[in-house]
Amino acid sequence: MAPPSQLAIATSVVQRLLKEDKSYQSELKQQQERIQRAEEQVVHFQEGDSGNVDENAEYVLNQERKAMEETKAVFPSLRKRTEEAVTKLEQQLEHDKEFASVEEINAAKDAILSGKKSLREIT
Repeated sequence: MAPPSQLAIATSVVQRLLKEDKSYQSELKQQQERIQRAEEQVVHFQEGDSGNVDENAEYVLNQERKAMEETKAVFPSLRKRTEEAVTKLEQQLEHDKEFASVEEINAAKDAILSGKKSLREIT
């Protein structure tokens, strides 16, 4: 079996970065939901409604906020790596388009479109 072509490798890099971005976006959304629940617990605790409220709610809230900030910090470098990978894939596609199979070319074009769409959504 032949090793993967440079075009296939560049395509896989873009696809992996897009999957990583989607995963971090999902994680961020979950963290925001947990923060909202923790904030509600803190408000209930402060109002004296301590029934079934964790006394460590403020600590949990602060920890969730820190985790969310750490997740947000990933996005700038991920965006930069995605931009670079898309650019490299475009160059590789231009270089290999006469040698590559139709499947590889189509996969590369799809990855480029998805990458550019994802980058537009971020800005």
